[in-house]
Amino acid sequence: MKVIVCGAGRVGSTIARYLAEDDNDVVLIDNDAERLTDLTSTMEVRPVVGFSSYPSVLERANAQDADMLIAVTASDEVNMVTCQAANSLFKVPTKIARLRSNEYTNQKWRKFYTHDALPIDVVISPEVEIARSIRRNISFPGAFEVIPLAADRVYLLGIHCDDVCPMINTPLRQLTELFPDVNAVVAALVRDSKLIIADSDTRILAGDDVYVIVPSESVRRILTLFGRDQERAQSVLILGGSNIGLNLARYLERASHMRVALIEENEDRAKFLAETLSQTTVIHGDFLNTDLLEEADIDIVETVIAVGSKDEDNILASLMAKRYGVEQTISVIEKPLYSQLVVNLGIDVIIDPKDTMVSTILQHVRRGKIYAACSIRSGLCEVLEADAFDTFEYTGSALRDVRLPMGVIIGAIVRDGEPVPLRGDTVIQSGDRLVLFSDAESVRQIEKLFSVAPEVF
Repeated sequence: MKVIVCGAGRVGSTIARYLAEDDNDVVLIDNDAERLTDLTSTMEVRPVVGFSSYPSVLERANAQDADMLIAVTASDEVNMVTCQAANSLFKVPTKIARLRSNEYTNQKWRKFYTHDALPIDVVISPEVEIARSIRRNISFPGAFEVIPLAADRVYLLGIHCDDVCPMINTPLRQLTELFPDVNAVVAALVRDSKLIIADSDTRILAGDDVYVIVPSESVRRILTLFGRDQERAQSVLILGGSNIGLNLARYLERASHMRVALIEENEDRAKFLAETLSQTTVIHGDFLNTDLLEEADIDIVETVIAVGSKDEDNILASLMAKRYGVEQTISVIEKPLYSQLVVNLGIDVIIDPKDTMVSTILQHVRRGKIYAACSIRSGLCEVLEADAFDTFEYTGSALRDVRLPMGVIIGAIVRDGEPVPLRGDTVIQSGDRLVLFSDAESVRQIEKLFSVAPEVF
């Protein structure tokens, strides 16, 4: 597949690297020649220097031969014009654009993004996607990672196991014997930053991050078994009134049971938020000010979400919230180094905007019969969805006879919209949706296994 990636920032460069490693023909466009030189020394992409919205630059990128264009520059307007030029002048079949401004992503104007108007096939808003991710974490506070799969019929949960976790030191085979009615699969665990694909002999140790694939109706049961079943918060405090904070507050206002407050430092922005949000208490001031936090009743708040513009402020505010006894803290942190350093400081959930964007974009890159791919822990592993077709090697085979590549595990089978219990005698049928967990090294082999022809949508 020939793909043009416009914008060589954190998201663009990560997407380009991912696609290049999958043997796609990738062109990376950016107006920073020095950055392109640095990036192309570590990945197999063709660099093109210039503004992606310029037709001459797209022509140099051979846009007329491209299957897909992904516009993730820092400018919404450049991304929009790039997609327009790619469609009108070069007939690129699939255009994906990142748009940040609420003015462009407002549902009221969705008709704007059609082939008769502005031809963008997929509009992705970082702020909206991050707000959705945070909302899922609020819904299941016992998990640090919550990813819906197979049309929300299955979830991937990331669960941190502390010293009092009931599952510590128990071989996974015994878990199946003890809880035969629980249709869940422990797919992998991360120990000392290393990924371990689970098997029947794997034992969970204190400090492990465990990844479990589970039907949606069994999520609470699994969290209970791991000692992480916590009640949903009734009181939430949002720190920072950016578009992320605004979108999140809008989501939470729809949950009528929830008390929501938001602190924003900029006075004009605070006034705007107060006028826009009908059921959220908006407080003007610095969210690192302890007097202001106490005014927001932080001592009775159950969840604090730090979405300020500075990583350092978000980290400090989350740690302060823990000292006040807040049960769940969620912090948006962009710098990878900070994410690695604070993992053991007590912040419950760390949201990396880059990871969120990359995973969202990858869900729209269709390869063979693979319909979705979510990157986990900055590409350390992936969870994928694939359809078993008539000529798939293991259609008609029982699970006990399936020989997948090392580093790959089947976490769920969804048939006619319902999860199927996974046993040795469970037979894969044509049309089944398979949910697979894979280490980074084995993803290519999965793609070959489910390959029929490169496709995009």
